[in-house]
Amino acid sequence: MKWKESKLSSYCDKVTVGYVGSMADKYVEDGIPFLRSQNIKPYFIDKSNLVFIDKAFHEKLSKSELRAGDVAIVRTGYPGTATVIPNDLGEANCSDLVIIRPSKELNSYFLAAIFNSTFGKSLVSGNLVGAAQQHFNVNVAKELKLRFPPRKEQDKIVAVFKAYDDLKECNRRKISVLENIVEELFREWFVRFRFPGYEKVEFEKGVPKNWEIVELKKLAIESSSPCKPGEHLKNRNYLPLDAMGSKQFLPIDHYGYEEAKSSLVTFEKGDFIFGAMRPYQHKVNIAPFKGITRTTCFVIRPKESYMYSYIYLTLFKQSTIDHAMLISNGSDRPYTVWNKGFERMNILKPTKQTLEAFEKKAKPILDQIISFYAIQRKLEQTKELLLPRLVSGKLEVKDLAIKFPPSMKELERK
Repeated sequence: MKWKESKLSSYCDKVTVGYVGSMADKYVEDGIPFLRSQNIKPYFIDKSNLVFIDKAFHEKLSKSELRAGDVAIVRTGYPGTATVIPNDLGEANCSDLVIIRPSKELNSYFLAAIFNSTFGKSLVSGNLVGAAQQHFNVNVAKELKLRFPPRKEQDKIVAVFKAYDDLKECNRRKISVLENIVEELFREWFVRFRFPGYEKVEFEKGVPKNWEIVELKKLAIESSSPCKPGEHLKNRNYLPLDAMGSKQFLPIDHYGYEEAKSSLVTFEKGDFIFGAMRPYQHKVNIAPFKGITRTTCFVIRPKESYMYSYIYLTLFKQSTIDHAMLISNGSDRPYTVWNKGFERMNILKPTKQTLEAFEKKAKPILDQIISFYAIQRKLEQTKELLLPRLVSGKLEVKDLAIKFPPSMKELERK
């Protein structure tokens, strides 16, 4: 059977929009997950900034209730970014997202793939509405004309790129385990003070007597430099701000270089990228490549190599976050400035011998994490090359014997 062009609404049981309204007093510490734009990444949900609402409010918002298999699409920020609501999320609701509930004729992941492809992003960007802040309108979404193959062919196409996503998810879990290991090692040595030889060390006021309290600027520098015209063409990748949403960020090249209204800064591979403004405020990542990003981040580089792991993990401490919040400027959108307080943050400086010993244990773990980032990036790049050809029908799969990944075994048996 040939591919059929039709309005999106004709393939869906429901196309609606998430709750739009003030949420300032609606969040609770624990309850029903409430997804926002920053939680929606291509093909997965970022739970690092997840908020919750209570059961009573959730039941009032039946229109924006999410179910497993729904496709959630960002309206503002990075409009068109899509993911499929997974089975393990349970009851959930959302704010300001386009919610699509596909019919049985449409594979949810195939639809998400269309929106996440270069074709889909171009289609969405050409249909945005609004003057002050452009967004992807739900009525526009209903009227979009898209080409769909028969369901069995959709499933085969999804099997190709879902195999990449499953592998990336496996790697994400490995990254999480490694991060937990190295952070626990840091706490054991520098919070509980159970470093090698601690039994023989004299303590004063709860810390080793021969350790110092110094300002951060004594151990690290802010190393960003303004991006010159054409710099993005000189083997530098653009790091989108939403990569700051989680320690486990996945740099995605298809965002590409943006003609920024604000300034851009450069960084080198291995630098620490520290978010200075909401919603990425106080998130920190190791730069996995030489690149450029917005000035709403600043770039930190240790002065000595043996301090690398210690400085990086110090930036995760709650005391670091508290200090950054305390010195933040601005009322509407608080932001942290390196040379206006952050560089003067007091931190504990262990002896060189202790730092060198810690570096030998921690750096190999951080290197493993970085190597997984590189693998993730290659998987993403390969998938991005395949995706436009698959969802457009240029690369045919109907006659291919495709092995379904474990997450799609139930479809393989049909």
